[in-house]
Amino acid sequence: MRAAIGIIGGSGLYQMEGFEEVEEVSLETPFGAPSDALVVGRLDGVPVVFLSRHGRGHRVAPHEINYRANIWALKSLGVRWALSVSAVGSLREDIHPGELVVVDQFIDRTRTRPSTFFEDGIVAHVQVADPVCPVLRDVFERACAAVVGPEGGWHRGGTYVCIEGPQFSTRAESFLYRSWGASVVGMTNLPEARLAREAEIAYATLAMATDYDCWHDGHDDVTVDQVLAVMRANVAKAQQVLRRAVAAIADAGPSPAWDALRFAIMTAPDKIPPTARQRLALLIDHRLFPQESRS
Repeated sequence: MRAAIGIIGGSGLYQMEGFEEVEEVSLETPFGAPSDALVVGRLDGVPVVFLSRHGRGHRVAPHEINYRANIWALKSLGVRWALSVSAVGSLREDIHPGELVVVDQFIDRTRTRPSTFFEDGIVAHVQVADPVCPVLRDVFERACAAVVGPEGGWHRGGTYVCIEGPQFSTRAESFLYRSWGASVVGMTNLPEARLAREAEIAYATLAMATDYDCWHDGHDDVTVDQVLAVMRANVAKAQQVLRRAVAAIADAGPSPAWDALRFAIMTAPDKIPPTARQRLALLIDHRLFPQESRS
């Protein structure tokens, strides 16, 4: 079964309730193995692919996630819309633990993660000024309004600072991120969002605030126990939002992300090494070799 909608589950969201006709698909990609087997099924009748970002049982640390393999695996199963869910720390007084944030921007503070498919003989420069798909973001916002309510309990827009992890921030870092005007801090949405754009997959994130990181004098510093307690309540809410979003995507318009590679590939087709072309065929053949793709 192929599906146009993919759900990437973060901390606490290791499976999706309500799946029917479930099939597990284990894939190897040119970039190695994904975090876990992909679970393909129907959610309220809509074909959906679910992938646990950390693997079931939370086995994979944020800096160890094979983001390229995860995005490649989703693309290979036909995914054009990626709904990401992530646990985050709040950097704003008005974003309370237990609330949801439909983020629209990212700041990259990661250091060791491969962040592109395009290397080793092929160069592409995709546009990521607005890394979140506006069409999918609107779907998430309407789903939050329906599930949580039009006012309160969720937030429209915000900047997500992605840190390397697996440690939480220092207090100085937490205050620095606040001074930048960032809204939440997490460990997993980059390079995930960048790679989704390179793969021409529309991407949006539903961030679940679990704590106030370590900047807030009136609250204890973030601990795993605290995160888990809030997360359990958040996950049930997030699943309801996801179901609403999945049902609404059928009526959503086309995403600008689907054309991300149209003018982005710089390397002349006849200069691409055969190994690079073979490795990236899933992404590039319909752009550089359309006649071959249709034959």
